Amino acid sequence: MSIVRPRRSVLYMPGANARALDKARTLPADALILDLEDAVAPDAKDLARRQVMEAVAQGGYGWREIVVRMNGLDTPWGLDDLNAIATSGAAAILVPKVETARQVHEVEALLDKAGAPADLAIWCMMETPKAVLNALEISGATPRLTTIVMGTSDLTKDLHARHTALRLPMLTALGLSLLAARAYNLTILDGVYLDLQDADGFRAACVQGLELGFDGKTLIHPSQVEPCNEVFAPSPAEVDTARRIIIAFREAEAAGKGVVVVDGKLVENLHVVGAERMVALADAIAARGA
Repeated sequence: MSIVRPRRSVLYMPGANARALDKARTLPADALILDLEDAVAPDAKDLARRQVMEAVAQGGYGWREIVVRMNGLDTPWGLDDLNAIATSGAAAILVPKVETARQVHEVEALLDKAGAPADLAIWCMMETPKAVLNALEISGATPRLTTIVMGTSDLTKDLHARHTALRLPMLTALGLSLLAARAYNLTILDGVYLDLQDADGFRAACVQGLELGFDGKTLIHPSQVEPCNEVFAPSPAEVDTARRIIIAFREAEAAGKGVVVVDGKLVENLHVVGAERMVALADAIAARGA
């Protein structure tokens, strides 16, 4: 089984803020999205691109996965962003407002033309109703696509919905996107939580995202990283149970037994698959000391 890459906490960092780009090297986020799009004013786009490319080239981010969010190709900055990111050394390029597989194919062709290495991943933002309705075709567009990122703020706006504690207006979009991502074995990340003063509400949103099946959550402030990591990491008790499930199932198989019971619960192969994934995630987190 391949090692699961932790993407519990994925923090947006404004590309025009050099101090933020530097501080990101010390934060315990699993991944960083160095942002050239929403977090950057139009008159600072060129500065942000230059600073982000310099920061990525300088390195020093350790095990943190570095992703750069480009501006859309329909903007004056999008193509320059893409060409710069293609050979920057970033792990992935995040494409905003993806609505069709054709857009993904266009980005992929341009990356190939710009000399992007084969391991530069594409991440896609799902932030419009059309994107959600086309989630399946988008998720299957190319093997370069590894991660779906929910843009719940824009979705809420387009749906004329409300930000509520239970996020009921979002559940349809979240569920459809989750189904599409899992159909193609992609990582999928929950959207941001906007109220920085509401720690309890943020934690509840993280728990809801975990329960729905998300791999992690996108964040807008460093203070959100540690509680997000805590929620999306398997607890010691969960890992212990998972290890016992794996051992019990293997022992039963070796002995030719057809029924396996752990803690009074019937264990089948599907439970073993989930247990193996949980242990792999826990081991990957432990290996980075976070």
